[in-house]
Amino acid sequence: MHCESTLGDQNHLLSCQGCRTLSCCHLKTGQLLFQNSFLNISKQVMSNTVHYVLLSFLLGVCVTAVHADGVKDNHPDQVRPVPPMGVAVEAKDRHRLAEELSKLEHAIEKLQTLPNAPLELLPDVEIFARAVQQGLRHREFFSKTDVENAMRVVREGQQRAEALLAGKAPWTKKTGLVVRGYRSRIDQTVQPYGLVIPKSYREAGNDRYRLDLWFHGRGERSSESVFIAERMSKIGRCQPENTIVLHPYGRYCNAFKFAGEVDVLESLAHAKQQYRVDDNRVAVRGFSMGGAGCWQMAVHYPDMFFAANPGAGFSETPEFLKSFQQETLRPTWYEKKLWQMYDCTGYATNLFQLPTIAYSGEFDIQKQAADIMEQALADEGLRLTHVIGPATKHSIHPDSMQIIESKLAQIAERGRPQLPQEIRFTTYTLKYNRNFWLTLTSLAEHWEPARVTGRILPAENRIALEMDNVTGCQLRIPAGHSPFAADRPVTIVLETTGSSSAEQVTRQTLLTDRPGSDQSWECDLRWDGVQWQQGSLENSGLRKRHGLQGPIDDAFMDSFVIVRPTGKSYSDALANWSESEMNRLVKEWRRHFRGDAVVKRDDEITAADIESSHLILFGDPQSNLILQSLIDRLPVTWTAKQLTLDGKSYDATTHAPVLIYPNPKNPHKYIVLNSGFTYRDYAYLNNARQVPKLPDWAVVDFKTSANSLWPGEIVEANFFDEDWRFK
Repeated sequence: MHCESTLGDQNHLLSCQGCRTLSCCHLKTGQLLFQNSFLNISKQVMSNTVHYVLLSFLLGVCVTAVHADGVKDNHPDQVRPVPPMGVAVEAKDRHRLAEELSKLEHAIEKLQTLPNAPLELLPDVEIFARAVQQGLRHREFFSKTDVENAMRVVREGQQRAEALLAGKAPWTKKTGLVVRGYRSRIDQTVQPYGLVIPKSYREAGNDRYRLDLWFHGRGERSSESVFIAERMSKIGRCQPENTIVLHPYGRYCNAFKFAGEVDVLESLAHAKQQYRVDDNRVAVRGFSMGGAGCWQMAVHYPDMFFAANPGAGFSETPEFLKSFQQETLRPTWYEKKLWQMYDCTGYATNLFQLPTIAYSGEFDIQKQAADIMEQALADEGLRLTHVIGPATKHSIHPDSMQIIESKLAQIAERGRPQLPQEIRFTTYTLKYNRNFWLTLTSLAEHWEPARVTGRILPAENRIALEMDNVTGCQLRIPAGHSPFAADRPVTIVLETTGSSSAEQVTRQTLLTDRPGSDQSWECDLRWDGVQWQQGSLENSGLRKRHGLQGPIDDAFMDSFVIVRPTGKSYSDALANWSESEMNRLVKEWRRHFRGDAVVKRDDEITAADIESSHLILFGDPQSNLILQSLIDRLPVTWTAKQLTLDGKSYDATTHAPVLIYPNPKNPHKYIVLNSGFTYRDYAYLNNARQVPKLPDWAVVDFKTSANSLWPGEIVEANFFDEDWRFK
């Protein structure tokens, strides 16, 4: 372990600002005093190894009794609401808020109809109205202070609306704390994010600025209004000199996964449009739940950042839940497979290109996240830089923060590499398929590790590739960056396994085209079942590809429309179950991902909807007109009496399919049958549980009532193969 311990008074630790519940390892006072006394004694009499083992045991005992998301949250039949119910707003405060909100809503309506209005800036106003609307409508103010802050939020929105009506937008020129908004492509809702703009930004001419993404900790009370009020008043945990800090909302409390992950990408893209951001000096950072988000963004997007700085949190699902949650896990085989979507340990080699500085408090139970990543990196021959705050629990030691900031500043001087001569890349899904000059276009089998080592050898005018479980890729070197001689072909030497047999090793040499006169070079490669060929897979028929690879949850990471049936169902029982699942999706999308799902009747779906969005179809082929028009081209036979998938038949009066499949009317988009995102209320209690529960398709026996884990009894479930056929 590369351990850089720091010295300092524990009373001066930085607390976890993002966490407002006991879910971040805060111990009760009496237990804390006992723990500190024990630790002081143990440090004097035990070796480091024995100390660590006994300390881990002690922390496990203490945490069991006091964590809000400890063992009490291990009972699927006793799930507390997340977010919790807020306080009742006093009548006078409600009236005052509603009155001010009405003024803001009226101003927004005027802006929407104003000729030549700067509509691209309208989300900067709408975020304030929506935040207060949500708080009032869904009882999501959790204290008297939240109600007071909501008034500040709505008045800030009024000031911006008045400025826009006058043709001005002063907040776009402001330094210091700034809250911005954008309209998400997923559901067209406006989403907020916070910025800290350094004072030097307005004095720097055309200079481009380093930007640090900072991911907040778990906060079950962090509604939009609470988040915006905080971003209007608090600088946050870090503010490096001459650096823009972007605080994504992440669509609430999902560890920056799924729609939360897309929020990070969308807010960053919006900030890059609005500010002079240096693309080669963007860092990803976070603590607690934010540390978990940092780990997953770093390993899944290793070519996006110049550095990663995860602190605490979790980095995978099973071992963390056993350690932190003390949960007994009984996953299905496909749940184990699906852990590979977000378990960062399997992607550890991707940090080969990305400088990473992990942080943990010495006595923080969430140190487990960095420890397990340290081992995963060691298995790849890499050594983790791990800064440890001495005698520190769940917070960042100030001396450790100084070490981290110094290291990041040094790395920022070089910035993100433009064309690394060697890359290492692992993925389990084409959802995450890119690393600098390499893009994977086809796998031999999803949810098994696809591994690539690539080396550019300019002196020999060649690229060497070692690939496992890969059947297609693109190599792209942008204009001005080719290191190859312009007058000679580029040679590719490939050594691959997993293309046709797990035991077969294929070695092959290909001569490709010369670089272009603009000093760019590119090549597409595909495995034809016998050998590698040059050429694209673009027109090779229906197959799994990036953005069209499943599982079901993937449909909710881009624009989607819920299609409500208007006809009579095969049976009342099926209609009731399907309608219940549809209503649940609408409700839980707002509650958990803070959006307003787009819902249309089946007779309202347009060609534009089919072109632009995934279609989430509820009902059956008799009740849903869109499903009726597609059923003959889907891998399911479904009548009033019988349902057949993968050669097996089921009683259609008690069974229904859920699945994801390319839309036959637009194979670049999905259709989904009778399902929302597949994890349910039980997973809300701990972010490490928030992973897909179902693969590409399943059969549900809805005689068994839906619960906090499942939509009914899952009698069969599996993935489609790489050509979207049953395995």
